[in-house]
Amino acid sequence: MAKAFFRLQKFLRRTQFLLFFLTAAYLMAGSLLLLQRTRLVIQQGSRGTSANQPLPDAMAGVGIADPGTLPNPPPGPRLLVGMDALQEPALDQRHSPRWLVSRNSELRRLRRRWLHRFIGDQEPLQTAGFTAMKHAAAHTGTYMGCFSDDSRERTLKGAVFYDLRKMTVSHCQEACAERAYTYAGLAYGAECYCGNKLPATASKPEECNSECRGEKGSVCGGVNRLSVYRVEELRAGARRRRNVIYRGCFRAPENLTDTFPASLIQPNLTVEMCSEFCSKKEFPLAVIRGRECHCGYPTRRFSLHDGADGLLCSGMHNASGTAQGQYCLVYQTPVQDTRCTDRKFLTTKSNVFVALSSFPGAGNTWARHLIEHATGYYTGSYYFDGALYNKGFKGEKDHWRSRRTICVKTHESGKTEIEMFDSAILLIRNPYKSLMAEFNRKYAGHLGYATDRNWKSKEWPDFVNSYASWWASHVLDWLKYGKRLLVIHYEDLKQSLLPKLKEMVEFLNMTVTEDRLLCVENNRDGNFKRSGAKQKDFEPFTQEMKDLINKYILTVDEALRGKNFTGLPREYVPR
Repeated sequence: MAKAFFRLQKFLRRTQFLLFFLTAAYLMAGSLLLLQRTRLVIQQGSRGTSANQPLPDAMAGVGIADPGTLPNPPPGPRLLVGMDALQEPALDQRHSPRWLVSRNSELRRLRRRWLHRFIGDQEPLQTAGFTAMKHAAAHTGTYMGCFSDDSRERTLKGAVFYDLRKMTVSHCQEACAERAYTYAGLAYGAECYCGNKLPATASKPEECNSECRGEKGSVCGGVNRLSVYRVEELRAGARRRRNVIYRGCFRAPENLTDTFPASLIQPNLTVEMCSEFCSKKEFPLAVIRGRECHCGYPTRRFSLHDGADGLLCSGMHNASGTAQGQYCLVYQTPVQDTRCTDRKFLTTKSNVFVALSSFPGAGNTWARHLIEHATGYYTGSYYFDGALYNKGFKGEKDHWRSRRTICVKTHESGKTEIEMFDSAILLIRNPYKSLMAEFNRKYAGHLGYATDRNWKSKEWPDFVNSYASWWASHVLDWLKYGKRLLVIHYEDLKQSLLPKLKEMVEFLNMTVTEDRLLCVENNRDGNFKRSGAKQKDFEPFTQEMKDLINKYILTVDEALRGKNFTGLPREYVPR
């Protein structure tokens, strides 16, 4: 009996080893097969993108790329001019430029690479390495120390800037100096805050231990900690004067002292004196009447909406060039209006999933800027644009379905993509302007202009042929499948900012104060105006392109009216 039991035990041991060996071999074979298949898929998907190409900033952490960042889509079928276009899908989904990439395994591989790189960037600095960092003696400003900071009550309450990739101490100092601030504070390695009052609560030097994202070895604050520099010596008089903007001549309020929080009476008052005084007080407006200088914000009592004839001010100048009597001169100081710059994520998930939908180049980023500053909540994105995230659109990295943002940017169309949303703000812009804006963005980024060489290349006609039909199909699809729509025309928003912004805010079921809206109006452009010389009377469209685009314009105009919306603005509807 004992002998039989011993044989059984010996057999089981051999079997156990054999099973273990077979299991290991099976797993290894499966892994090798998976790796081989992945390699084949990547090679197939690499026809348009090199396998060694670094991840563009516009690729999302959720594996979806902004279609505006993709190569030119293949031209879709021509749309029929007329309402019949609403009865059938406007574009064959197989020819859509938008969704194939979201299923491409190469993007998933690149996404993982980006995620690992981002996580590596987020690793906190070790205290042991703190001594290796410096406060950059080469910087012009004077280091004042490490101070505590609270997001609910900012220590430096002036302008705010973000650059989550290239922030340096010098960059922050220069940004604050150009806006006439005395102090520049850096936090989290990438955030810059400006102000004219030194923070009251000092912290231990070692608590400012975040390395600047754009400058290895330099300190840029820490978690709820500011590295503060004094930058007053950087502020040259010519630079301050250049940043003062004349807003116009206005009728003075009945009681200027009650309307404006800070005032100064100075013989021989000049614009420079008043602007400097108001800048130090951290007010965006400098108001001059005779020897009086008043500082404040646009408010309901002084909204800057009803300007007076400039002759009413020019006829009442004194020797120092300032107006007297019942009219006043208004100047915009370099100081940012910060009453509407605070933003956060929704504290509870939104019950209504709202899209901010537009064709690329139709002003979606600008609309997000307005919505975020009006409501105080971040907007999300169906994609990921690193350039926008670096400039403060923190909703870019939040999952687009998190419902922690007030609305979600999308350029998507098609039944499935549209019906995911409960409602949408549909932003429409002149297709001629949209196509040019998107072409500029593709070749020169959000704030630049494409070169003459770009416009004269074969890419431009190919771009128009591909994207013009997409402009039309985008609107037609949202009109057909959208559940609840608010149609906003870019041109109307630009012309009548406050009324249209109020419509958008009410559609989002938000209540906003009048002063906050006036703050948004005062900061209406944000940091999203294209820089560089714009060509005057530049006309890149051939007659053939115009004939094609005009057909699409008529189709969309008729479709909007058929759905009881206001038609396209008459300025670009063919007659």
